Amino acid sequence: MCGIAGYFNLNGEPISISTLRRMGDAIKHRGPDGEGFWTNSFIGFSHRRLAIIDLSPLGHQPMQTDDGNFVITYNGEVYNFQNLRIELESMGYKFYSKTDTEVLLKAYQAWGKDCIYKFNGMFAFAIWDNRENELFIARDRYGIKPLYYYYKNGVFIFASEIKAILKHPAVSVKVCREALNEYFSFQNVFTDLTLFKDIKMLPAASMLTLKLGDINSLKIKQYWDYNFEDNGDTDETEYVEELARLFEQAVNRQLISDVEIGSYLSGGMDSGSVTSIAAKNFKNLKTFTCGFDLSSASGLELGFDERHKAEFLSNIYKTEHYEIVLKAGDMERVMSQLIWHLEDLRIGQSYPNFYVARLASKFVKVILSGSGGDELFAGYPWRYYRAVVNDDKEHYIEKYYQYWQRLIPDSYKPKFYNEDIYPDIKSYPCKDVFRGVLEKKMKSKIMPEEYVNHSLYFEAKTFLHGILVVEDKLSMAHSLETRVPFLDNDLVDFAMKVPVKHKLKNLSEVIRINENIPGPKTERFFAQNSDGKNILRKALSKYVPESYTSGLKQGFSAPDASWFKGESNDYIKTILFNKRARIYDFIQPAMAQDLMNEHFDGKTNRRLLIWSLLCFEWWSKIFDPVE
Repeated sequence: MCGIAGYFNLNGEPISISTLRRMGDAIKHRGPDGEGFWTNSFIGFSHRRLAIIDLSPLGHQPMQTDDGNFVITYNGEVYNFQNLRIELESMGYKFYSKTDTEVLLKAYQAWGKDCIYKFNGMFAFAIWDNRENELFIARDRYGIKPLYYYYKNGVFIFASEIKAILKHPAVSVKVCREALNEYFSFQNVFTDLTLFKDIKMLPAASMLTLKLGDINSLKIKQYWDYNFEDNGDTDETEYVEELARLFEQAVNRQLISDVEIGSYLSGGMDSGSVTSIAAKNFKNLKTFTCGFDLSSASGLELGFDERHKAEFLSNIYKTEHYEIVLKAGDMERVMSQLIWHLEDLRIGQSYPNFYVARLASKFVKVILSGSGGDELFAGYPWRYYRAVVNDDKEHYIEKYYQYWQRLIPDSYKPKFYNEDIYPDIKSYPCKDVFRGVLEKKMKSKIMPEEYVNHSLYFEAKTFLHGILVVEDKLSMAHSLETRVPFLDNDLVDFAMKVPVKHKLKNLSEVIRINENIPGPKTERFFAQNSDGKNILRKALSKYVPESYTSGLKQGFSAPDASWFKGESNDYIKTILFNKRARIYDFIQPAMAQDLMNEHFDGKTNRRLLIWSLLCFEWWSKIFDPVE
């Protein structure tokens, strides 16, 4: 796990080693164990190393082949690298280190771009092919590891984080209004845009190529995609047994390391099951939980502290357990650090993730996470059920789009954005963005189960990807590698073929209720129903107690709805009700403050909007965009 950066002058002009050094320094938190540089006149790579496998100098990057024809800078872990090494050795390739980096490099040497189909893991890497005078960049299937790029006037710049790209003198900070529209619609960005104009994210499961001397040669190819499609087999028992086998295999695959591994442990079955398997392999496995002071919480938020559940599981698995307890003021203390590291604003109130990663990093360099189980196995039934009964494809898209406008619906936008900003917003309809994610997978006539699979596809492509981007940034802020066993290739391939009826037990009942019970009654029904992830609950019952596999879904969130109305109220108003706040370069103060007041007055829960406004204000202060 590391940080990578580099740039390429397509016109052949020499690059600057001092610029490369500044780019590497900007992401030194991703790799405090070493730095390296490689240049070939017009192209250069920078690397910051977080040593996890083969801690010796033989793992130094950038790494070259013996003949100098191929050079790699790499971030990630490929968990099947030992099997690939054996295959490459049988072909005559020699190895000098025990790293997966060398395996990736020689896999490209042996198989070219097709090597990408052999990797099971998380990665973002760049390879210079001296024979073809070509740059090759690739990102893993799911987007666990980020990769950003800038390409303008014959200069191509890339890095694990945007802040490294900003160190190049060709780049200035301006707000991308299209990305801003996506963010304040979805609290996420579904396209390859970022809030930084002209800086894009390479999409997950994509490879990029660029040739020396040809400014029109940039090509991006998607090499894999999710495909949720029932395979027709209905024997649930066999599915449960195979799922349990693949899950255990996935966790065990990801335990390879030359440094100590720990695990997040919440009150849920996903992280609990990951911890159960890991604890069998490591005596006194270290586990970590974030809890919340609920003395000023109310309503549903009174159940947000799951420390007692985590402590119970820790006692069962005999782990060495550590906890952090957050209070309302902890958000205020961390915002500037958080946004500087996050930079590419995405979903959710993520400051608890920052704190628990900081805690874990004091003890381990690698942490296991339970992310991905919900998106693969239908962990959010109240979302899918909204879109089960439809007249046709257009009806489905319209209903699901209305739901996913998490912050500012289209009808509010003329009054939400400033008059000079709104024309750009209007010319970039987010409904088209939303439709673009779904449309290529959809047929004209669709059965209810297929609508659920389309919803799973959509959320894996967008919501899960946002979670992964946030998780990477906030763990690597503390030089901590996060591994995601649920996103093992074999496990994902299996999960996508599991019939919907094994994931959701009440699909036929939902159809009946959607047709006969309007509005809030439906929502209350689903809030009280323990549906979702049903086959996963059965498969994981061998690792966690029944009370955990049968419980209601509980997300990882602080009681911010209460805190924003109470202890954090003065802080929010000081920042966001200030007429000199930077957000008002783009947003109309009256509209934004009216919406926030609806939350403070208890009329509507707008915690997500308030959080997003705080994030954008801090982003504007830190990165200081020029309009």
